Amino acid sequence: MPVHARHSRRHLLWWSVAALPLAFLGIFFFWPLITVLVRGLWDGGFDWPGTWAVVVDPRTVDAVLTTAGLATLGTLGSLALGIPGAYVLYRLRWRGQATVRGIASVPFVLPTIVVATAFTALFGRSGPLGFLGWDQTVWAIALAMVFYNTSVVLRIVGGTWAALDPRTADAARTLGANRRQAFTHVTLPALVPAIASAASVVFLFCATAFGIVLVMGGTRINTLETEIWLQVNQFLDMRAAAVLAILQLLFVIGILAASAWARRRRERVLGTRTVDGTRAAQRRDLALTIPVLTVLGLLMAAPLFALIERSLRTPDGYSFDYYAALFTDPPAAVLPVSVWQATLNSLTTAAIAAVVATGLGLIVASLLARRGRRAAVLDALVMMPLGVSAVVVGLGMLLTLNRVVLGVDLRGSWWLVPMAQAVVALPLVVRTLVPPAKAIDPRMKAAARTLGAGPTREWATVEWPLLRRPFGLALGFAFAISMGEFGATSFVARPDRPTLPTAIYRLLGRPGPENIGMAFAAAVLLAVLTASVMMVSERMRTQIGGDL
Repeated sequence: MPVHARHSRRHLLWWSVAALPLAFLGIFFFWPLITVLVRGLWDGGFDWPGTWAVVVDPRTVDAVLTTAGLATLGTLGSLALGIPGAYVLYRLRWRGQATVRGIASVPFVLPTIVVATAFTALFGRSGPLGFLGWDQTVWAIALAMVFYNTSVVLRIVGGTWAALDPRTADAARTLGANRRQAFTHVTLPALVPAIASAASVVFLFCATAFGIVLVMGGTRINTLETEIWLQVNQFLDMRAAAVLAILQLLFVIGILAASAWARRRRERVLGTRTVDGTRAAQRRDLALTIPVLTVLGLLMAAPLFALIERSLRTPDGYSFDYYAALFTDPPAAVLPVSVWQATLNSLTTAAIAAVVATGLGLIVASLLARRGRRAAVLDALVMMPLGVSAVVVGLGMLLTLNRVVLGVDLRGSWWLVPMAQAVVALPLVVRTLVPPAKAIDPRMKAAARTLGAGPTREWATVEWPLLRRPFGLALGFAFAISMGEFGATSFVARPDRPTLPTAIYRLLGRPGPENIGMAFAAAVLLAVLTASVMMVSERMRTQIGGDL
């Protein structure tokens, strides 16, 4: 077969394979998003004065400033704690390090509704730190964001730090530089791309932390996401929601562009090297190791301890009454089913969403590993859900997805929930799988082609064996993310089939100590489920240099 014909065939095959994830995103993401924007901005004719009035409205300005302020505080706090933590957990080697790394990664996969509930228990009036008066304040929300995102900095910066060649810094020391100068002039410049990448990712997650702000801020603190939710749920103002969605999209596109730029610089720093830049911890490292691990431990343990304590505290003393109540049917005005049934609903939908997201993510990662302009386009399209409020996605699904498949009205089907969760999880799955896919030696693929293997057999015999373990990690990650997804699910979950996060939110909004206690107990249950999945998945991680 001529070279040109072979190239054309591979090009056609590439787009044929890419058609599956693109079709999924087209149906469950782009169509709902466009529908919300069109109905909000052009329904009945485009009203520029009305649109501009939304942009300059004090509520919008306050939401933009609050979003930027909270994201900045959360990012700075995560970097301040994560950079020294990355050195201790990744640059040094010591006994028990793998276990501590696994524990440190748990907060990121905890559902935002759990994080918000835990910090509510910590800073509430009856909480251990209630005397600070931080309940429903920017400071409590920012600290919750630091808790949630420090593990991102640990992994991205730590992975890069562990791969830096220590001989460069040693050469600087040999030439007369002291330890501080060697770090400032040699190590830090090499870490800047990783720090910038981590900062952009954390800023993105802080700017889109819907569940944390909604639960902890109530109606006193509004970000762009919570303002979109309020405009739809309380004011029924589609135009305002659409304008805010566009503002958020523009806001996050800039963050994603910065993240992509920083990630490319980080990849250039690391290249394809497999240098082990770690060293055994020594006695002189204790001066840094002990304070860093202590602060990390307190940050992670304090809110979780407060959550567990509050779930056990009843008016009659400490007991498991609230946990027992999870298996009973509450009053219909509170929940239509028991919390245990909502848990089973979440397990079912999360399993389906995880399979869908990781299956599509594996396809996308394999295609992106081939690089080129078309890969860049596909990467940008797949990352788009990170830049759009999950609330907007859920609302768009309700407006559009009727009679899509063989005359089935998906708006009345619970299948819409796992599809919404898969949309949210897909970009994170892709970011987990792309680094190991790109790390596969292209000479192995070329050898397979030389021996006569076609594209399918090449993938099955060369790529898949090297991607199986990262795939297992991504599957667990997708399950944990889907299990705790709250933004889109709050719109598409049927009232008679709530998920565990939506059940927790409804219980928190109901007066009475029993409802609040059940919400705390349910949050502990959700935290245990997601953390267990993440710990199992973390054990499957190999040295693949993955990041978020």
